[in-house]
Amino acid sequence: MTIELSQIILNHGLTFLVIVTAIVIGVIGYYTVRLLMDLSTLTKNVNDTSLMLNTELKPTLKELNETMRSVNSIIQNTDEGVGNVKSGIENALTKTKAISENLLGGFIKGFMTVFSLVSKCKRK
Repeated sequence: MTIELSQIILNHGLTFLVIVTAIVIGVIGYYTVRLLMDLSTLTKNVNDTSLMLNTELKPTLKELNETMRSVNSIIQNTDEGVGNVKSGIENALTKTKAISENLLGGFIKGFMTVFSLVSKCKRK
């Protein structure tokens, strides 16, 4: 009789193990299906986002490229203008320097001439 009782207990234990294993596999299967559904939704959303970025980003990049070209053109024109102003100022300074040197040289020469005349007059 003890063999029959141990056989019954073993059968009950195995039955319990099979039921628990089935429940665990069912729960894991349920969450796996939910995970796959969520991944499918995520993939669709990523695809939609990438399509939207592709359609929206290309015109934006073209516009940005045109803007950068315009800014570059403005900077080049400004650089040319600054170069022209710089050369104009340099020319004006060169001419002013030449005139002032001539005037100062003439003044010194005239002063020396007058001084030498005054010196000669005092000696006589």
